[in-house]
Amino acid sequence: MKFGLFDHIEQSDRPIATIFDERLEFAVAADTMGFYGLHLAEHHCTPLNTVPVPGVYMGALARLTKNLRFGPLVYLLPLYSPLRLIEEIAMLDHLSRGRLEVGVGRGVSPFELNYHKVAHEDSREIFLDAYACIKKGLTSDTLNYEGKYYTYKDVPMPLRPLQGPHPAFWYGSSNEIGATFAGEEGMHFTANGGTQHAKGNINAYRAALAKRGGVAQAKADFKGGGAIGILRHICVADTDAEARRIMKPAFEHHLKSLNWIRDLNGSTEFTGRLNVHRGINFEACEENGMVIAGSPDTVRKKIEAQAGELGFNYLLAYLFFGTLSLPQALRSQQLFAGEVMPKLRDL
Repeated sequence: MKFGLFDHIEQSDRPIATIFDERLEFAVAADTMGFYGLHLAEHHCTPLNTVPVPGVYMGALARLTKNLRFGPLVYLLPLYSPLRLIEEIAMLDHLSRGRLEVGVGRGVSPFELNYHKVAHEDSREIFLDAYACIKKGLTSDTLNYEGKYYTYKDVPMPLRPLQGPHPAFWYGSSNEIGATFAGEEGMHFTANGGTQHAKGNINAYRAALAKRGGVAQAKADFKGGGAIGILRHICVADTDAEARRIMKPAFEHHLKSLNWIRDLNGSTEFTGRLNVHRGINFEACEENGMVIAGSPDTVRKKIEAQAGELGFNYLLAYLFFGTLSLPQALRSQQLFAGEVMPKLRDL
């Protein structure tokens, strides 16, 4: 099993400049601890996310870290010019000496798409068109592409990624439609949601991937060549009681951030599209498996149980969220890397 980190980099009780400084320090610490990658969410017009332009932040990561792979999970393709994004991907891959991982998606929030004048009902077609265009542009000396939303003719592509043929594509999903698409495309995959919900998504991905014959770009780091991930909010402390005491208020702040844009709009119009498959509070999310809090031994046992049931080979640990302080997050990270990860690597 490999271990990664996930983050929205949300607003909390500190200035945004301080939040950036703290997260970068956290990433630099992770760079020496054996984490495989750091994956960033992209959201817009919400306190859930202070890095709505993830490429800028990833440029800093590229220069401050040496080993940690990183990437968006995901770039919201309907909000980008494919040509501009092709160039950004190539730049970041070179800045990081080939450590970029490219997550792509259409966007989980119809409200955010609407703010950008992208109609929710068109977003899947736009995403598919952009994705096909970006794949072609990353592997062509001259981009020629004609689609419903994007058309390019004889565009020279002198800037190519360092990794060949391009950085690997990733897809994150909380539903079986998205999971199946990821498998059909041979992408690396991460699931969200409670244990029982995630099981259906992972099974759908596996079935589609097996029918395809395997991932498009195999990685020797992962058994079978492909990453099958699960996202979990985790807090590790010396005792179970201490971990839950630290985590509960920080996580409930995070839940408010997750729900903020939906609550602001006061609408149930897009409830199905929002894919909200989480509990209503800390205790509910702990019960369904999305939250893991405890001593190193408790956390290890809970991860082992979920791995046995779900069969993932990549754990995205969400260790810094809500109102957690930098010392709290660093202590949890140190305990996780030093006392949990070594005992789970062979799973």
